[in-house]
Order: sequence, then C-alpha cells, then structure tokens
Amino acid sequence: MPAPRETAVYTHGHHESVLRSHTWRTAANSAAYLLGVLRPDMRILDIGCGPGTITADLASLVPDGHVTGLDRAPGVLEQARATAAGRGLANTSFTVGDVHALDFPDDTFCVVHAHQVLQHVGDPVRALREMGRVTRPGGYIAVRDADYAAMTWYPSSRGMDDWLELYRRVARANGGEPDAGRRLKSWALAAGLTDVTAGSGTWTFSTEEERAWWSGLWADRTVASAYAGRAVEQGHATGGQLRAAAQAWREWGARDDGWFSVLHGEILCRKEA
Repeated sequence: MPAPRETAVYTHGHHESVLRSHTWRTAANSAAYLLGVLRPDMRILDIGCGPGTITADLASLVPDGHVTGLDRAPGVLEQARATAAGRGLANTSFTVGDVHALDFPDDTFCVVHAHQVLQHVGDPVRALREMGRVTRPGGYIAVRDADYAAMTWYPSSRGMDDWLELYRRVARANGGEPDAGRRLKSWALAAGLTDVTAGSGTWTFSTEEERAWWSGLWADRTVASAYAGRAVEQGHATGGQLRAAAQAWREWGARDDGWFSVLHGEILCRKEA
C-alpha cells in the first residue's frame, strides 16, 4: 500500500508577507502552553517549522536535548538553518517531511509540536495519529491552530468581513480547514489520543505599531502571495476584489481605535506510558 501523502495545498505559500508573520513567532507568543512541561534533555520534533524561530527558541530551552525542525518546503528550511546558526545553536537539525507519513521510528521524541499546521493539511486526524506514533510513552503531542471564524476586530468593516469570508472559502477549496482551532480536541480524540488538555490563547494587535505591522502584512498577502494567486485562479475573487480587501486592511490599520484579536485552540496530549 502506498504511503499516505498530503492532499491539501498550503494556502499562504512563502511570500515575504507570509514570512514577515512567521519570523515574528516565538515560543513565548506561540507555544506558551507547552513550555511548562519542557525539560533540558528532551528530544523535540517541530512540525511545520517554517523559518525556524519557534524551533530555535525550543532548542534554547532544551540545551541538553535536540530539536528537529520539519517542513514540506525545502526552501524555507535554509532560512531555518540560518536562524539556528545565527543563534549559535548546535542542537538542531532540519528535514523535509510530510506530517501524514513521518519518517521516524515509533516512540522517537519526547515532544511533537505543530503550530498553525493542522489547518492546512488534508487529514488532520491521520496527522495527529502519526504525531502520536513518533512520541515516546509519557511524552507530549502539542498543537496550536488559529480559528478564522473566531477572529474579531473593531471597528466593524464590510471590507474586512468580505476578506474573512473569501479567505475561508479559498482555504477550504485548497483542502484545509481554516476554523481548525475549535476542532483540535475532537480531532485528537478521533486519532485515539488520550489525556487531552484543551485550551486557547490569543494574539492581539492594538498599538499603532502592531496595527501597522498586522494590517500591512495582510494587505500585502491579500494581493501578492500564493493565496492571492489561488483566489483568482480558482474563481473566488477578481483582482479588483482582492485590492478592495487589501485597502480595507490598510484603513483598519490606520484607525487609532483599531483592535484585532486572533483566537487559537491549543491541545496538549500526554501519551500513555
């Protein structure tokens, strides 16, 4: 039987506007729910590591252990390697792989971590089952994903409403689930994981600097990234509609009273010893 393969298309791609967001992520702002269980000698697998900023943070927290960063895109791993090298981290390695069919033996890692991954995969239950397989007994599966339908902002904006509706439609056409955050616990149970602790966390953007950064990267992503190309190619939007959505982002970012919150679902599952 052939090995399972990813069937979904990664909605965002690796345009500069996407990496602008990914390189901002740290263990503190994106994996705080996990940090309390880490020990200095742990072996960690960081799935969907992207440019490696969270990977590097995790490596600094397990100085006597090792962190393997895994991503489907070979190109972004060069940036991840540079991130780790720039911080003088010798306890990291990086590899190309598919979460549906991990090329590691059973019971390899103390922690298997995935941030903003399951929303983009074709079979999140299979992915979680694989994550559990390569986790050692007594170890942890840690997953955090955004929930687009739960994103909220002020002031209201018809253009932003249109952006959100369009994004969710494109993401689902690509085979993903943009409202993954609320589904993580259900997926984990369906995958046979036990001892599941479910929670949530947020990112909030409100200061002038935060608004400019968040609105700018989304405005650029809406017209220039792989997402923009797929939205037009698949017939979900015209170039004019994308430009209107980008303008709505910039108008929101210019508002002194602007506020935006991203809700994330989080699960921490301990594998039975």
